[in-house]
Amino acid sequence: MRVSLPVFTHSACLGHDTGPGHPESSQRLAAVIQALHDALPTLDWREAPRASRGQLLSVHDAALLDAILERAPDTLTHLDPDTVLSPSSGEAALRAAGAGIAAVDAVMAGNSDTAFCAVRPPGHHATGGQAMGFCLFNNVAVAAAHALDRHGLARVAIADFDVHHGNGTQAIFEADPRVLYLSSHQNGLFPHSGGARERGVGNVMNLPLPPGTGSRMFQEAWVERLLPELEAFRPQLVLISAGFDAHWRDPLAQMQLDADDYAWLTGELRAIAQQHAAGRVVSTLEGGYDLQALRECSVAHLRALGAG
Repeated sequence: MRVSLPVFTHSACLGHDTGPGHPESSQRLAAVIQALHDALPTLDWREAPRASRGQLLSVHDAALLDAILERAPDTLTHLDPDTVLSPSSGEAALRAAGAGIAAVDAVMAGNSDTAFCAVRPPGHHATGGQAMGFCLFNNVAVAAAHALDRHGLARVAIADFDVHHGNGTQAIFEADPRVLYLSSHQNGLFPHSGGARERGVGNVMNLPLPPGTGSRMFQEAWVERLLPELEAFRPQLVLISAGFDAHWRDPLAQMQLDADDYAWLTGELRAIAQQHAAGRVVSTLEGGYDLQALRECSVAHLRALGAG
């Protein structure tokens, strides 16, 4: 029997303190959670567990784990100009990574096709050995490794539509042909990676788009370039790095998408998952820094995943 779409989150994710004026604030997640409660009252809310040390070590170096978890600061500490560690950040990072693991387990168990992780800090910039770009652990990479190692999958796809390139996810998997990494992102933004020539071992497909890209160019790019790659890969599980910062309202980028574009792409990804992966899709919140856009896009995204 199918159940309502599960959403994994934890109050600890709100406790990750980035300091005044930081764009990646707890208000982001609070806005998403409230919008989903208001618009989609039948969602199945679940508490995200902690990721274990062993699960994190599947993609991260021990030194990074120690830096995040063993040296909790008494006050805010900047790991780089953008990435902040607070006394509560370690617990938030463990729950954010654990959400993806639990969501993979949920869809692999077969009682729900799709799941969403409403968590922070985001993850796709974190490399195996470095926290960066607001990210501490790479949540989607941990989830992908869990799907490969625990569930024995041979083909896991990661679709990343955040406006910034997921350099960390690419770096972790670019030599692993079991993982397909697809990314559309605005050209010229942080982290200044994600060029079309970056192909890994043939398992990486980047599509940098110019500032000002709107709905038509975005959708044509996915239809002509990225979705055919996903179709040909025949994924057994589709993971989504769901950043909503290509929305026209977002202050950190200059693309011109709206909530309908995210709903459209989510539907396209879900259709391929239904064809090849028994419908299995796990989505994890990444970026998005305008609260109204976050509310609209998260609701549209979950409706397209089958909620409501």
